[in-house]
Amino acid sequence: VQLQASGGGLVQAGGSLRLSCVASGNIYIVNGMGWYRQAPGKQRELVAFVTSGGSARYAESVKGRFTISRDNAKNTVWLQMNSLKPEDTAVYYCKADLARDRFSWASDYWGQGTLVTVSS
Repeated sequence: VQLQASGGGLVQAGGSLRLSCVASGNIYIVNGMGWYRQAPGKQRELVAFVTSGGSARYAESVKGRFTISRDNAKNTVWLQMNSLKPEDTAVYYCKADLARDRFSWASDYWGQGTLVTVSS
């Protein structure tokens, strides 16, 4: 199983970026999918999470600016980031809670991370 994240880059404050993450390989079912971020010198934190049914939750710091969405058929999750701020600068990681076959428990899989840099 592999999670491939993309879409990071350099953007000015107030700008937008859209991150994508695709889960591929031997996958039986994908439960929750989410985005986390880790800024230099800080712990990794949850940014947004969405269940297979589409229920989403967000960190307080991004509510109203970021939107998470997913396509269950494509095992893909997106994070639309608007009104970006310098404090959003971080490496963004996607995570999927998935099972590889019907006999296995679901577990967490992480993508490789994509860097988002917001200049002031």
